[in-house]
Amino acid sequence: MSTNKRLTELFKLSSEKPIAFDDSSKFIIFSDCHRGDNDWADDFADNQNIFFHALNYYYNNDFTYIELGDGDELFENRNFRNIRKSYSHIFWLMSEFYKNNRFYLIYGNHDMERHNPKKVKKTLFHYFDEREKQLKPLFENIIVYESLVLQHITTNIKLFLVHGHQGDLINDTLWRLCRFFVRNVWKYLQLSLGIKDPTSPAKNYKKSLKIEKILSEWSIANKQILIAGHTHRPIFPKLNESLFFNSGSCVHPRCITGIEIQNNEISLIKWCIKTKNDGTLYIDKEVLVCPKQLRLFYT
Repeated sequence: MSTNKRLTELFKLSSEKPIAFDDSSKFIIFSDCHRGDNDWADDFADNQNIFFHALNYYYNNDFTYIELGDGDELFENRNFRNIRKSYSHIFWLMSEFYKNNRFYLIYGNHDMERHNPKKVKKTLFHYFDEREKQLKPLFENIIVYESLVLQHITTNIKLFLVHGHQGDLINDTLWRLCRFFVRNVWKYLQLSLGIKDPTSPAKNYKKSLKIEKILSEWSIANKQILIAGHTHRPIFPKLNESLFFNSGSCVHPRCITGIEIQNNEISLIKWCIKTKNDGTLYIDKEVLVCPKQLRLFYT
């Protein structure tokens, strides 16, 4: 099925049970964390402190966290348990969001196995606490979505959220084959020779542009705000040009990017490490594109 048909199908399906929001609602959207097991092939490892600090800020300021796919690197890693143990502090904080009904999880191509509810139940509902030697809830009864629609309760403005791999032959239809090669070939080439995975659009500029063009054209044709990830390239459209946004990724060198929605406005942000004059390092947020009213994209 083509990308356009898949997106249209998912939009209609998600619109049947939208997530309601109002002017007081606050969302932070991150995608493509690619959390691994903290080995040399783990692209997330260098940014884990930035991510934890940012997520802690959003938790303390009453944001709802939406993870837009490829949160965990399940192509390279067979066992999610090792990922959770490597980043137990991060999963603890994510579970706090979940306990407060402020967490939504979308799967992408690298965690596509989560389209299977049985797999989700087995890996995400509970974890084994080795110190207390018992199962404890992680994201008990969580639903992992392929897409979501946020709908404003008074204006009816809809925001369509999806990872962005839909309709791609390699990353959607043939994802199991792609996972086999990444897991059994490319990970070891990355570890030994530093060779990056060529199937990833994040490492292929032309492929990224092609995917972004398709997503942008869909948003224009359907007059619908579309927020995705997948290509790792942060995108914030100009008014009257497109309705396609990209949250970027959490594996950029020295920074993470995301999309904030609050006060019925949308903005593109990044968190990064900065240096004071005395050499002290600190983590700070920058606004890459100033907040714009959502309604302006529909006028």
